[in-house]
Amino acid sequence: MGHAETPERLKTRPKSPRVRSEAHIHIRAPQQTKQLIDTAATAVGKTLSEFVLDSARQNAIDVLLDQRLFVLDPERHDAFVRALDAPAPAGAKLRALMKRKPLWQK
Repeated sequence: MGHAETPERLKTRPKSPRVRSEAHIHIRAPQQTKQLIDTAATAVGKTLSEFVLDSARQNAIDVLLDQRLFVLDPERHDAFVRALDAPAPAGAKLRALMKRKPLWQK
């Protein structure tokens, strides 16, 4: 399947200096997933490779930052656990949002 014509805004965007890549990442994806990613990449003015690499890099950073160890004294730990165990109730807008089917599943 061929690529759609390049939008005019992408033809005129300044070329960023290319950094020589030293490693390759190869992935296979369902055609629907590739089209979704390609559409998102086009929406932000990036190539498919730029978008996938930027997204994967940011997600990797987020995952690693979420795994960071933090230490609390017993009193603060208990307060932290109590706060996690008693979240604020969901309001009407959040409940409505959670019932909606995400755009990528339509």
